[in-house]
Amino acid sequence: MANHQSAKKRIRQSENKRLHNRYYAKTMRNAVRALRGTADKKEAEEKLPSIYAMLDKLAKRNVIHKNKASNLKSKLTKHVSKL
Repeated sequence: MANHQSAKKRIRQSENKRLHNRYYAKTMRNAVRALRGTADKKEAEEKLPSIYAMLDKLAKRNVIHKNKASNLKSKLTKHVSKL
């Protein structure tokens, strides 16, 4: 257990950030899953830019790795173009 006040504060902060990051990562996964489940091409093309923005923002804030965001964007683009 932490003894210093600053270490205790850091534990509190990291727990809050972990929960925050977990929420946004889960939201991103649900959005990607919803896009993959879409059978309508027009609807998928409308959703794609918002998911791109979400992935870029999460990568910028280090919630997910930038290469993971890039890979997801690539795979989603392929998926939508195949519809």
